[in-house]
Amino acid sequence: MPRARKPLRVLLAGASGLIGRELVRQLREDGDEAVQLVRRPATAADERTWDPGSGTVDAELLAGFDAIVNLAGASIGRIPWTPAYRREIRESRIVPTTVLAEALARISPAARRPKTLITASAAGFYGDRPGQRLTEFDEQGKGWLPQVVADWEAASRLAPRGVRVVQARTAVVVARTGGLAPVRTLTGVGLGSRFGSGGQHWPWISLHDEAAAIRHLLRSKLAGPVNLAGPTPATSDRVTHEFARALHRPYLFTVPSWGIRLLGEAGQRLLLDSMLMVPDRLMADGFRWQHETVEAAILAALKKRS
Repeated sequence: MPRARKPLRVLLAGASGLIGRELVRQLREDGDEAVQLVRRPATAADERTWDPGSGTVDAELLAGFDAIVNLAGASIGRIPWTPAYRREIRESRIVPTTVLAEALARISPAARRPKTLITASAAGFYGDRPGQRLTEFDEQGKGWLPQVVADWEAASRLAPRGVRVVQARTAVVVARTGGLAPVRTLTGVGLGSRFGSGGQHWPWISLHDEAAAIRHLLRSKLAGPVNLAGPTPATSDRVTHEFARALHRPYLFTVPSWGIRLLGEAGQRLLLDSMLMVPDRLMADGFRWQHETVEAAILAALKKRS
């Protein structure tokens, strides 16, 4: 008879975001305990208050959990990337990650230190690499955004020895809200468009599979960077055209590359960069996707109500 699966106690930062809400739902559905770190006074038994902006956190808050999942970070989908917002993008990722990693080092192993730290990372680590198949063993790309992601991951490595640290390099999450919401909205009003040539690869993953992959990593032995992406790569044109098909809307326009670049670096990085990021380590570790194609992920997102 198989041994009963022991429930996990998981502490989450950034649980109020798109991925965090789905992850909390799946954890609880699976019988695990999900406790949320909040930046306001705690009002429920499943909440703990912290203030990462102060540069520290009470290490006792972290003791007694099996794992910590850190999803904190300002959206890169907000444009333009002004100097002030660049600082927010950077600090909203690196400061909370540093605070959590250093707090883990202050917990005595006798006080039941969490054994796993999973921190969000991003496909942006790789930068614009047209035609190159990108695995976890490829080096950092060039530019400001890849450097932010590299520094974000470096902050997680401040965790003490004995803590398994995973950097979840996440693709664009296909959901009703989030990074692809503008594409869905424009397409829904008949303005479905190709961006540039449309041949650039957009790494993607469904919202369900993003949270399921993090759950998988909680019980895995993998450490270091892990690409969280769908198993079948897709071009930008394939993504935007599928939104039009699924919404029964026309797909008539092309936004030229020069027009996108008028949005500044954000336009280039978010819409024109090409990253054929593949989830080799996740696949080899036995993870199974619910949505194996971007078409399936888009259909699931459009059926699901927020």
